[in-house]
Amino acid sequence: MKEVEIRRLLAANLLCVFVIILTAVLPAFFWDGFTVLGTHLTWLCICSVCVSTLNIVLHLVLKPNQTPKRSSFAHKISRFLKCCIYFFMSCILFHAIIVLYGAPLIESVTETFLFAVLLSTFTTLQCLCILGPNIQAWIRVFSKNGAMSIWESSLQITTIGSILGAWFGAFPIPLDWDRPWQVWPISCSLGATFGYMAGLIIAPLWIHWNRKQLTYKSR
Repeated sequence: MKEVEIRRLLAANLLCVFVIILTAVLPAFFWDGFTVLGTHLTWLCICSVCVSTLNIVLHLVLKPNQTPKRSSFAHKISRFLKCCIYFFMSCILFHAIIVLYGAPLIESVTETFLFAVLLSTFTTLQCLCILGPNIQAWIRVFSKNGAMSIWESSLQITTIGSILGAWFGAFPIPLDWDRPWQVWPISCSLGATFGYMAGLIIAPLWIHWNRKQLTYKSR
């Protein structure tokens, strides 16, 4: 396993962490009254857009899933449209799952959907960037010993971190502490964000630590 590839992964992941921090700090200089808690829905939109844009740019620059054959322009357009459809379906699916786990069905629909978009950005968008709209590849990566590159191993860790963070973030909501961050879906979205950031930092460190044991074989 090349150390250069691990350094590229670390640099890309740290850049993502830096951008998320900027989304919480930078808008306050241009938007009076902007705070992550006070204007949470606005922050959800900004964070989702910035992280999505950065992931797409990094994918185009670093090309973690290089393929030997060149695809036609029509194939690229078809692939892009499939990715858009998959992402939208992921937002709907996450929204439905969140409601099944206890989120309001009719009230706070906007809040729930924007939280679903954030989760899709942290999970599905990365799958689309690295694996493309290939469900079989997604199943392979998230099966036991299914990763075939350090990028896929990082995808596993960040996806699990995001979902676990969102799940743990739901625990304080029913408590009667009357804190501003207990309002739906602040604690869940912050939990997902911290879980995603933790995964971004842990992934390259874990891969570096276990690089001698990790053997990626093409299938």
